[in-house]
Amino acid sequence: MALKSRNKVSASFSMSSMTDIVFLLLIFFMVTSTLIAPNALKLLLPQSNSQAPAKPQVTVSITKDFQYYIGETKVNSLGDLEHRLRVALAKEEEPTLSLHVDKSVPMGEVVKVMNIAKDNKFRVILATSPIK
Repeated sequence: MALKSRNKVSASFSMSSMTDIVFLLLIFFMVTSTLIAPNALKLLLPQSNSQAPAKPQVTVSITKDFQYYIGETKVNSLGDLEHRLRVALAKEEEPTLSLHVDKSVPMGEVVKVMNIAKDNKFRVILATSPIK
């Protein structure tokens, strides 16, 4: 008596569901990686192993091309920088600015911004990257 089974096991495997999951994960990681940008300007900061406890209200950046930025807004001159800093920090009880300077910028450019802060009695925090 020849008995044949009605349920045959298929040896083929469908990869379509696996590729859907892989593409969804790829899209998820691409979207979340673009959201992580604390400082949109590309600066190579000097290294340090200490952190400042104060929370700055304004960020001033100097690029390697000697371009000045407040946050992500470009500032045309030092006079304009001083005016914008006064306006931004006018109502603050303890005005604090964070200075993000590229490693290749000469110290003279940094001192110009520090003098503006000293003249207006702003507290300055120099941003650094952690030592690895």
